Amino acid sequence: MSSATAEKEKIYNARHYALGILVVVYTFNFIDRQILSILLEPVKNDLGLSDTAMGMLSGFAFAMFYATLGIPIARYADRSNRRNLIALALGIWSFFTALSGVAQNFWHLLAARIGVGVGEAGCSPPAHSMIADYYPADQRATALGIYSLGIPIGIMFGLFAGGWINELFGWRMAFFLVGVPGVLLAFLVRFTLAEPPRGLAEGRDDSGEQPSVRETLAYLWRKKSFRHMSFAAGLTAFVGYGFVTWAPAFLIRSFGMSTGEVGTWFGLLLGVAGGIGIVAGGWLADKFGAKDPKWYLWTTAIALVVMTPFNFLAYNAATATASILGMVVPVLLGNFYQATTFSQTQGISELRMRAVAAGILLFIINIIGLGFGPQIVGIVSDLLADTYGTQSLRYALLICSFVNIWAGYHYYVAGKYLKDDLVSEG
Repeated sequence: MSSATAEKEKIYNARHYALGILVVVYTFNFIDRQILSILLEPVKNDLGLSDTAMGMLSGFAFAMFYATLGIPIARYADRSNRRNLIALALGIWSFFTALSGVAQNFWHLLAARIGVGVGEAGCSPPAHSMIADYYPADQRATALGIYSLGIPIGIMFGLFAGGWINELFGWRMAFFLVGVPGVLLAFLVRFTLAEPPRGLAEGRDDSGEQPSVRETLAYLWRKKSFRHMSFAAGLTAFVGYGFVTWAPAFLIRSFGMSTGEVGTWFGLLLGVAGGIGIVAGGWLADKFGAKDPKWYLWTTAIALVVMTPFNFLAYNAATATASILGMVVPVLLGNFYQATTFSQTQGISELRMRAVAAGILLFIINIIGLGFGPQIVGIVSDLLADTYGTQSLRYALLICSFVNIWAGYHYYVAGKYLKDDLVSEG
């Protein structure tokens, strides 16, 4: 065995460690991104802001920079060391999370949230590309599902830590205490994570030629599966981000829960049910998709339609317990889309466009989902406030939840075209 082959084998064997580290990084990504949701009420009251303004801080202020910068950063990742980029990005967003704690007004907090968005733009595109090089196609949805566990775990810890730190020390200390550890984690990433050769898991040779962003976008847009799949993911994220951002405020306003109580129970809901949903979605997609590729996406289409009636139970409940129990199925099934959407985007892409492909997908998801989701819920809540008062948020969330049916239709259509669009590997 040559030294080069031995080195590739060593890196391939280290893939589980790499995946574990990337899960931790992604966990911090969502802790820092979503901690504002549990702090919306205390921040709003302290700084004297409206629901629309808070929707801006939790939505567009973050999403505009996160999504837009993700593509050029992803292009850089497709031709450079992805591990170093992730480490740098982690340090930047963690610093700005800690800085959020000293904000004195809307504009200070806006600037800090933009900084978090800029840093987090350098996380997922290179991470998706690395995982695609570590894991072959028949294991990739499962691997990306495990990576995506950072979402519910991060949200769970962010809600739990943010809620109770706010109870004990105030919202400013909550930002500081969740931001600082990420800076230390950045050094662990930089000095212990291996950068895999491109095409390692598939035995494919990397030509070293990198298409431009325009060429990559044109390549993806020619594939009908990507058009429908990316739009469907954006619509699903629209509902999901609106829910994750505003449900804590809904539970506080409608049922009088404290931030600590919401952080504990809502955090457990998202962490446990959300985590099961992500892993189950990836596993089911791999299981059924191996027999017929359309089922990689049809599993998600079915899940989105099935979950819709349960939103009635969640948002029309008379007690906090009934509401949280009603959220279990929507949280579980609403996370099915994560792993398989990211996996199939890698599967239809060439080696040197994988990070950019992930960046383009995340741009679409985050502009539609993270940008519009929290913002539209906040606007609808303000519009309904004269009629429903403090209950306006429950109806805003219910109205926006129906977008999932639209998303399910596009996942169904995307599945019909997927087989012809996948890149042949090996």
